[in-house]
Amino acid sequence: MFRRTFWFTAGAAAGVWATTKVNRKIKQLTPESLAAQAADKAIETGHKLKDFALDVREGMIRREAELGGALGLEAPVDPELPVRQHYAVEAADSATPHRTLPYTSYNRNEDH
Repeated sequence: MFRRTFWFTAGAAAGVWATTKVNRKIKQLTPESLAAQAADKAIETGHKLKDFALDVREGMIRREAELGGALGLEAPVDPELPVRQHYAVEAADSATPHRTLPYTSYNRNEDH
């Protein structure tokens, strides 16, 4: 008699436990829950990428300072030396044609 009561109670408890687990898993797989999980992962990934970018920028600044010190780029400038400005882009000749805005192109493949 006690053996049957024990096994009945154990079976009922196992059934309740399994039903609870299945219902919990079904709730996790609803579209709203999956969307919320994806959004949380996206936000977490964005924070990790931002932290990585900040670490890279800090390392770049530190390395630039090291190289500037090693090459003497941060040395005081002698006031007697002439200062020559450096431009990243050379001035274009007036002979080269320039496009003016608005520019209309008849080439259909230009924007691809």
